[in-house]
Amino acid sequence: MDKFDQQILALLRRDARMAVTTIAREVNLSRTAVSDRIRQLETRGIIRGYHADVCDGETPVVRAYLELFYNESRCETYVDKIRAFPEVKRCCGISGDTDMLVYLETASMDRLLEIRAAFENFHKMVRVKTHIVLKEWEM
Repeated sequence: MDKFDQQILALLRRDARMAVTTIAREVNLSRTAVSDRIRQLETRGIIRGYHADVCDGETPVVRAYLELFYNESRCETYVDKIRAFPEVKRCCGISGDTDMLVYLETASMDRLLEIRAAFENFHKMVRVKTHIVLKEWEM
């Protein structure tokens, strides 16, 4: 991915319905070039879909990052188990003391605690550390 692909992705993350013409103007490429790049990003699986971020106005959303620490050598051991939770939006194997970072959005704190407890019960899980998102800024 080059800088144009990264700029296109950043714009689509902000607004997945942004017109190709607007994207082209923002990244200083032709409409055709942007359309081709988006199609290639979709084909390569970098763009896996477009989603509506919906809030019904009544259901509070709890967003959190979970740091997972475990005694396994590979993240893949846990990925399928984590994938079973629809609240999980992103899962990353990372370097450093933390083995995996999981981002999730739940309808309630109770549901977050249920998911955390399930993760704590995974085989060879040492510790789960929770970080609740208090505020978020668009970039």
